[in-house]
Amino acid sequence: MKNTDLYINGQWQPGSEGQRFDVINPATEEVLASVASAEIADADSALDAAETAMADWSARTPRARSEVLRKAWELMSDRLEEFAHLITLENGKARADAIGEAIYAAEFFRWFAEEAVRADGMITHAPSSGTRIIVQHKPAGLAVLVTPWNYPAAMGTRKIAPALAAGCAVIIKPASETPLTMLALMPLLEEAGAPPGLVNVLPSRRTGALVDHMMHDPRVRVVSFTGSTVVGRKLLKGAADQVLKPAMELGGNAPVIVLEDANMETAIEGTMLAKMRNLGEACTAANRIYVHANLAEEFTRRLSEEMSALKVGDGTDPSVDVGPLVNADTRNKVAGFVADAVAKGARIECGGTTPDGPGFFYPPTVLSNVPESAECVNDEIFGPVAAIQTFTNQEDVLRRANATEYGLVAYVFSDDFKRALQVCERLEYGMVGLNRGLVSDPAAPFGGVKQSGLGREGGHEGMLEFMETQYISASW
Repeated sequence: MKNTDLYINGQWQPGSEGQRFDVINPATEEVLASVASAEIADADSALDAAETAMADWSARTPRARSEVLRKAWELMSDRLEEFAHLITLENGKARADAIGEAIYAAEFFRWFAEEAVRADGMITHAPSSGTRIIVQHKPAGLAVLVTPWNYPAAMGTRKIAPALAAGCAVIIKPASETPLTMLALMPLLEEAGAPPGLVNVLPSRRTGALVDHMMHDPRVRVVSFTGSTVVGRKLLKGAADQVLKPAMELGGNAPVIVLEDANMETAIEGTMLAKMRNLGEACTAANRIYVHANLAEEFTRRLSEEMSALKVGDGTDPSVDVGPLVNADTRNKVAGFVADAVAKGARIECGGTTPDGPGFFYPPTVLSNVPESAECVNDEIFGPVAAIQTFTNQEDVLRRANATEYGLVAYVFSDDFKRALQVCERLEYGMVGLNRGLVSDPAAPFGGVKQSGLGREGGHEGMLEFMETQYISASW
């Protein structure tokens, strides 16, 4: 691995205290690389560099910023295989998933290259006073970005691209399990024309202390985090001290509702995608699968057949469909969910047994007859386990689907479009996939309600998260 140091002000640095930590390949449990661990002094260096870089970057024309982002998309698109391989090595996901993530990650550069020139303001005539109302959007300030391990490329570019489009400089703290992909992205951004200090990367084992220190620096005005609701709450409390602008994409507990008039082929295909994309290690993953009782037997049989047919193994093998989970704790948590559900009356239709090592593997698993009391119904599974429940009444399934503190995404399958839209509108979720198992799109506003987050990523809204609105009152 070439790039394993901190990236500050366009230079590779070993860190102020020389501390390092290992990155593990989850398929083999072997050490991939030793990576520098940032300390408080390194964060201060990154903040200084970002402040200097932003003074120049924010003064550039929107088109000039756009061209750098466009070039980043072109360069990353040319190197998809390289990034996909690195994603597989440190995250474990199968090659097809890794390629999909690399394409998705690159697309944020193209989308926000287009959005950079569309931070539209307005001039209007105030009806009562007769003055002019001038509204414009300005860069908010330095942004601290904290990303998770499940999408080591895309969760970074989904934050970096809109921040740069808005005119902000950033310091990114990647997950300790998967820092290599974000470090590998830095030479590409250099080549695209990003000036030194505009994007700084600080891997660290001292995440809490490091991020808290940066959030209390008065130069920082935005904190953007993707991860668990538990950590998000802590960051929101810290953000309150400096009244930072928070962008929080937090946990989920996604329901899938298969109504009795659903097309079975569409429902199975969509559920497989919603459940098994990224091995279920996604906040958007299907977590509770509600199937109408009239379809439950066929649905369970066919879903079990599809899940059983998936090949499990090291994701570097292109014939593998399902790689390992990211670490032992995640695998053990998934196994614990299955054991709990079975103890409470659920049936294992396929999978359900932890294989011998090495590697943090868990087989695609289908559970039927899952009770409401099962832990997997009330918490994110974050693994390849499909927990099926049945219903007979639409009002009942809507109540059950909404009975959670989370509100990120839901999925509805029905061939009655009017009815399906009525169901979608009554779901308390920021996003709904209608006859689709995939909602993520750089052009769409991604985000949840309730305790699944604040703000939106992607779409036009994603850039505005890094901007402040200024109103000028004038007469002429």
